[in-house]
Amino acid sequence: MVRTIARLTLATLFGHRRGLLLFILPAVLFALCVLLALTVDDTSDFSAALLQQFGLAVIVPLVSLIAATGAIATEIDDGSIVYLLSKPIKRSAIILTKAAVAIGVILVLGAVPMVLSGLVLDHSDPGTAVAFGIGSLVAGIAYSAIFIALSVISGNAVTIGLFYALLWEGVIGQYVDGARVLSVQQWTLALIEKLSNAPHVESAVKLPIGLILLVAVTAVGLTLAITRLRTLTLSSAE
Repeated sequence: MVRTIARLTLATLFGHRRGLLLFILPAVLFALCVLLALTVDDTSDFSAALLQQFGLAVIVPLVSLIAATGAIATEIDDGSIVYLLSKPIKRSAIILTKAAVAIGVILVLGAVPMVLSGLVLDHSDPGTAVAFGIGSLVAGIAYSAIFIALSVISGNAVTIGLFYALLWEGVIGQYVDGARVLSVQQWTLALIEKLSNAPHVESAVKLPIGLILLVAVTAVGLTLAITRLRTLTLSSAE
């Protein structure tokens, strides 16, 4: 049954128009990096900054939003979630399977493009590119938990997620001191800072705190989603 859930989730993700954004967003990042590499003599000076401010702060949250909400919100909205809820399968298995699919999509269309973009910008420092790729995957796991929880709790998950991804993570979480410590991006930067040698990568939180918060947010998000799905009856799903 888990395979069936995963297959249906992938079909839902890539069977709608917004699924195209899963390919367009990383393509935009990679194309920009290629363009800069071809037109600027030395891109190594700003490669880490670009990966952070555009890749990690914008592309990764948006890819995570589309993957996570598309994994379950669409089924709740159109009522097809009834098919799963009517089967003798644990609600936790439904949520965890959909989260795993979303994370797999983020790995392929979020983390891998970050590594490739980093290598294009500065091929002499593959460590930084790999560090941003790992950070993107870790951030994507936390984002997936947040957005899946939103999808089960609210019918406006995409709208709320857009405000969160673009406003909080993209702007407030980068530049407002007090808010930086409550940003998935900043928690992830603590890990990237540890793994890379890039001089301009700096997090507002220490690595142990960042890792604890990433794990806590992921656990809380998935737990909320499972708990809410257990109270979602067939009548309310319809």
